[in-house]
Amino acid sequence: MATQSLQKLGSNLAESNKQLDILSNGIFKNGELPTFKTKISETAQFPLKAKALEILQINVGYMCNQVCDHCHVDAGPDRKEIMTRDTMKRCLEVIKNSGAHTLDLTGGAPEMNPNFRWFVEEAAKVGIKDFIVRSNLTIIRANKKYHDLPEFFKKHNVHVVSSMPHWTRGKTDKQRGNGVFDKSIKALQDLNAVGYGMPDSALRLDLVYNPSGAFLPGNQAAMEKDFKKALMEDFGIQFHNLFAITNLPIARFLDYLIASENYEDYMYALVDAYNPAAVKNVMCTNTLSVSWDGYLFDCDFNQMLELPVNSPSKHISDFNKTLLEGRDIVISQHCYGCTAGAGSSCQGVVA
Repeated sequence: MATQSLQKLGSNLAESNKQLDILSNGIFKNGELPTFKTKISETAQFPLKAKALEILQINVGYMCNQVCDHCHVDAGPDRKEIMTRDTMKRCLEVIKNSGAHTLDLTGGAPEMNPNFRWFVEEAAKVGIKDFIVRSNLTIIRANKKYHDLPEFFKKHNVHVVSSMPHWTRGKTDKQRGNGVFDKSIKALQDLNAVGYGMPDSALRLDLVYNPSGAFLPGNQAAMEKDFKKALMEDFGIQFHNLFAITNLPIARFLDYLIASENYEDYMYALVDAYNPAAVKNVMCTNTLSVSWDGYLFDCDFNQMLELPVNSPSKHISDFNKTLLEGRDIVISQHCYGCTAGAGSSCQGVVA
């Protein structure tokens, strides 16, 4: 397990341009595999166009209490990028006026932002239809000051989406670090105790599965049944839905692919599994991603590759709904990850 971010380690792959070089050259430059632009052009889906804005996903900082092997954010305790309250205030104005029905807070561990609770309290007043916080679960048990998060989430009717690589200790700890499984189980039990995840509860608790190696996720519905059965039988834990998300070949997962000599095989697998039906519903078409410093991106993955929106409106301070809707989506080869098989998004499969 890594204990420091790629940035802290001084890795070349901490630089987005180095990642983009890898994704643009080699097997894609020599023609072994078609570029993503070429592939979607074959099915008359280029350029990808943004639709009406439905989801505003805000990354409130890259600081995290974990250093996970697959993390596309390259988050960790050593990352100090944190959204300020001033930028949050600008985001609140956009939330009120954009017409988006879903607010999705992410990180790092978003709860580690010192203004996180203030932001949740203010955002909850707006009356958004679906208010998501993406939690790694272990943060709830990391420190006494976080132990009341389940009650805080309940008070503000937050939809909790939590990372859970597997229902077994070995596979979970391998991906996320020693002790993560036991802390995650305790956190899930804490959430269940206040009503989250119960079959008829309005307090939504969903889990996210990422494959632990260089392979695509299995059938989401089948995995959900397995997760529910195992977690109930072993720990008495209940949850609503499982989202299966494909690991995209960027940041720390790209580093893993290269180090394990799996990069080319993985890209072949993604291209071979390309599904034109998934392209129609990729999350970048109805989502806008906001970085910790307020810049706008088509998705969280483009944010990490520093590929800003193709629009004159590039920052939350100059947000312009008219200019942003209908824009061309910025693409590269990592986009194959969202269009392989049943597709992949922050809400799971798309096709």
